Amino acid sequence: MPSFLTSQSCAALRDGAQIPIIGFGTYELDSEDAYNAVTWALEAGYRHIDSAEWYENERECGKAVMDFCRGHDVPRSSVFFTTKLKENNGYEGVTRSIQKSLDECGLGYIDLYLIHGPIGGRTARLESWRAICEAHKSGKLRNIGISTFGIKHLQEILDLCSKESLPLPSVHQIDLHPFQVRSGIVEFNKRHGIVLEAWAPLVRGLRFKHPSIVNLAQKYSKDSAQILLRYSLQKGYVAIPKSSSKQRIISNIQVFDFELSDTEILNLDGLDETLVTDWDPTDCD
Repeated sequence: MPSFLTSQSCAALRDGAQIPIIGFGTYELDSEDAYNAVTWALEAGYRHIDSAEWYENERECGKAVMDFCRGHDVPRSSVFFTTKLKENNGYEGVTRSIQKSLDECGLGYIDLYLIHGPIGGRTARLESWRAICEAHKSGKLRNIGISTFGIKHLQEILDLCSKESLPLPSVHQIDLHPFQVRSGIVEFNKRHGIVLEAWAPLVRGLRFKHPSIVNLAQKYSKDSAQILLRYSLQKGYVAIPKSSSKQRIISNIQVFDFELSDTEILNLDGLDETLVTDWDPTDCD
């Protein structure tokens, strides 16, 4: 990944749409904390906000986006907003969830909508995808994808899309970092043109003191979080760091003034220990 990347750089999705390569995650941020953190992120230069029905903060995230846009004369279209389906509960249930998310965020449309996980079984997953594709066709959802899917779940969706001429997922958001490299899933997604998003690029702080991370931080005069984020970007992933600290939010986007070597990236890949930082339903039925 070239060093001329900036905080405004984007990755191309399969239909030509652009997704900012660094976003701001809002998991476990509630009410006022979510509003404040999203505001700080936008002020720091993030243009990609990641929410979810599960997080119960779509309203606060959307309000922060709209208030920022109005206050800084920034068009709504310049902020990429992601949210996710909580439950795979049938075509009608998913359709209602999509509308609820649209109403909650108040942004007029959703830039990226993901199935949050594969739980519920094959039939439920496929019904979710059909409902999402219908909302995508109507323009309510500009881009669509999945999160935390295993290869068998992905293949089900691809087979359905081929059979029924439905759009393929554009994005797969999953736990990716040097301690969980998921080589098989990564290769499968790349082979099918699906952009990968790392939803825990900072390993939830669990490996900030690992010697390999600390050594690189010292070499580049960066902190551990910045090394981990740079790794994600150079792997070609969209990185979604999360923090409730204004200082850390600002620091996490200051990763465009250095570059890890190819050897350093390979060495970081070698740290894989299949570390799960939150949940991992990739093997569920």
